[in-house]
Amino acid sequence: MSQGKPRISETDPRWQAMLARDPAADRAFVYAVRTTGVYCRPSSTSRLPRIENVEFFDTAEQAEAAGYRPSKRRAADQTHRAEQHRAQVTQACQLIETAESAPSLNQLAEQLGMSPFHFHRVFKAITGVTPKAYASAHRARKVRTRLQQSSSITEALYEAGFNSNSRFYESSNARLGMTPGAYRDGGANTEIRFAIGQCSLGSILVAQSERGICAILLGDDPQQLLQDLQDKFPKAELLGGDSGFETLVARVVGLIEAPGIGLDLPLDLRGTAFQERVWQALRTIPAGTTASYAEIARKIGAPRAVRAVAQACAANALAVAIPCHRVVRSDGALSGYRWGVERKRQLLEREGPTTGTTEQQDCGQF
Repeated sequence: MSQGKPRISETDPRWQAMLARDPAADRAFVYAVRTTGVYCRPSSTSRLPRIENVEFFDTAEQAEAAGYRPSKRRAADQTHRAEQHRAQVTQACQLIETAESAPSLNQLAEQLGMSPFHFHRVFKAITGVTPKAYASAHRARKVRTRLQQSSSITEALYEAGFNSNSRFYESSNARLGMTPGAYRDGGANTEIRFAIGQCSLGSILVAQSERGICAILLGDDPQQLLQDLQDKFPKAELLGGDSGFETLVARVVGLIEAPGIGLDLPLDLRGTAFQERVWQALRTIPAGTTASYAEIARKIGAPRAVRAVAQACAANALAVAIPCHRVVRSDGALSGYRWGVERKRQLLEREGPTTGTTEQQDCGQF
């Protein structure tokens, strides 16, 4: 905590705001109390400190960097604000998913009573993606569904909320990994290179589209892995990888052997808007740590969607690159894993000993 600061004048506008407990000043500064080591908002109803013990900071972050901690009242306010933000983001996701066409940033912020800048920052902090990216992923999922149900590509695009074909075709590869027609036809006229090999966890299949790695599958039966890839892309042209592709496979095998090194290669993610939110959250779990399904649900702004989070983990087709092996039950116990619980245990052991979920670690600090 800072020492030797100049004495605050009683005519200082910030001191006067404190005396008035002015809520309008809450966004302008916080005050810290040297004798207690805490900081508060100007409108705090706590007992006023002596002026010689007060220090002002422009932001709470500056106060914490100086060694102060939030008062119990402020900490409770922060918890309440975090819960309010999660509820607002959940509402925003529902607005995006039920709108006929993607609402603008300003429209969403206005409906939630927030400024566009603040809403954008809160949404991304909770979901890991921007509102625009979330809306794009959601509409891409609708296109996938419509393409499978509709006899007309144009009809499917309009039903998914695109006002013109050109707007979708400009980014169709980014949304589907292929043209709409090819997607509807099960990947027809699309080349996917693949290779099957062995690693310490058994058989491994690595597949790559033009966009990036689209599958990393583990198992005991190489033929079953190939069948899984064919089921995912029934009409795609599957090509055996050449010598250059074998180098890529070797890098993926290296990831399996040492999951903590990460994989610096482009990934071709193909999932629903919700699944992509979950997968993005999984990629933020540091190696050597775990998170619970409930933690991930809260992180993406859907605290009640624990079962859906588990289903999204099970739908992940990029083993280790999307580290769903780092998600465990709230008590720290291992649960189901698409490629077997024993493989999950081995992957976690290779990343080093964990001390429970991040949720449990936080609780142990109090």
